[in-house]
Amino acid sequence: MSKKTGRLHFLGTGTSQGIPVVGCKCDTCSSYDPKDKRFRSSVHVVYNGIHLQIDAGPDFRTQLLRYDIAHIDAVLFTHEHQDHIAGLDDVRPIIFKTGLAMPIYAQERVINRIRKVYDYAFEEQPYPGAPRIVAHQINKKPFSIQGVEVLPIPIVHGQLPILGYRIGGMAYLTDTNLIPDESIALLKDLDVLILDALHHREHFSHFTLEQALLQAKKIGAKQTYFIHMSHHMGTHETVEKQLPKEMNLAYDGLEIKFS
Repeated sequence: MSKKTGRLHFLGTGTSQGIPVVGCKCDTCSSYDPKDKRFRSSVHVVYNGIHLQIDAGPDFRTQLLRYDIAHIDAVLFTHEHQDHIAGLDDVRPIIFKTGLAMPIYAQERVINRIRKVYDYAFEEQPYPGAPRIVAHQINKKPFSIQGVEVLPIPIVHGQLPILGYRIGGMAYLTDTNLIPDESIALLKDLDVLILDALHHREHFSHFTLEQALLQAKKIGAKQTYFIHMSHHMGTHETVEKQLPKEMNLAYDGLEIKFS
């Protein structure tokens, strides 16, 4: 039996404002390093030939064009904040190309929000040209998308219960300041951990880099990549020099492999 393989493309690694922040002249926002230009966070995962998108924020159309992504089998949502759902309509050309409704997977609360924002995509008699979206409610139980098993990882964002996802040897945990012990137990033997690390200042709903480093050591993945960074983190080059060799800042456009 052939070994399943996966690859992941970081479409965005920034926080809700992105980097550069409009009107900001700090060192990070003024940097000419492409690794300091960050769209809102999302990733595209291909596992055993199935294309799964995790989150679709306001930069989504530009991300799809920039990284030449023309197919998506399903979209998974971590939570309902606008920097994670505001680009869902941009799957419209893919829907028209395949002739199939786009499946999305999320908690009930998140689906209710998406239905409100994109009501036209769920109507029984949609207007011509409207995208068709089919919502699948999920909870803590594993589920399958075209033979790919996805394990939801319950985490907390401030006081909001949200989901990370594990697919094979990769786990994606964005927008969190708390990983419960029962979720830590689901993160054993990872090839790759992708983890929220906002900046160095204490925050009510995100890990600081220092907190994220401690969590990453606790989980013990072979390699950890930090995401959802604000301009207060500092430049990629400066921060990267301070990290252990098995931990890195992710950057837009980075592609990695996992099993």
